[in-house]
Amino acid sequence: MADIEQDGRPALARRLAAEAVGSMLLTALVVGSGIAAVQLSPGQVGLQLVENAAATAAGLFAVILMVGPVSGAHVNPVVSLVDAAFGGLSWRDAAAYLPAQVAGCVAGAVLANLMFDRSAVSIATHHRASGAHLLAEVVATAGLILLIFALARSGRAERAPAAVGAYIGAAYWFTSSTSFANPAITLGRMFSDSFAGIAPASTPAFIAAQAVGGAVGCGLVRLFYPPTAAARAQTAQILLPPPDPAASGNGAEPRARRGAS
Repeated sequence: MADIEQDGRPALARRLAAEAVGSMLLTALVVGSGIAAVQLSPGQVGLQLVENAAATAAGLFAVILMVGPVSGAHVNPVVSLVDAAFGGLSWRDAAAYLPAQVAGCVAGAVLANLMFDRSAVSIATHHRASGAHLLAEVVATAGLILLIFALARSGRAERAPAAVGAYIGAAYWFTSSTSFANPAITLGRMFSDSFAGIAPASTPAFIAAQAVGGAVGCGLVRLFYPPTAAARAQTAQILLPPPDPAASGNGAEPRARRGAS
């Protein structure tokens, strides 16, 4: 079938569309909930952060369920690159995922601005690139990578939507940067001068810190979950059965489907 590749995955075009839409929705919910929080709770920054974090955690859970069966719901260049490094995604596909994710995140910021009757594009002025913020991004990104691939390599991939949503919601609070942990959404959030925005001058340092965090997380995954023939990360199919029946039980498919074939 034209819409299925030889390895059983959806065609690349479908996966790219899913990554773009998932990234758009994720950014729209982060930026939009930030705008709503400021409007509904003026002057109460702590409450605004509660509202923004809760909406992001719940929305991320939903986004992963929506597009996970198609593309794996990476919606994050660091996840795609680490997955390629582990062999779960080809480098060709990873290179295609990245622009889809960035375009989706920029579109999501524009969409959020428009939904709240703002200018479609407003360049953010919130400077965030202090040493503490950058350290926080390293920690947040490393933790996210470790979580995702720990689940994939230990047979618990079906828990990813709830676990990833919970982690990001918590990381809003235990990191000073509020856990961007995603280069694509960092770029997207430049285009909304709102609660969730980030000034363009802060963006390169944030992305560099996220890259370092991705490398740290990758190293921790290799340390805690060394690759074996029976336990390879295939996060690109985190909610799908593996195409190779011999790979069953490697953590790439939900337990509910393991006994169904």
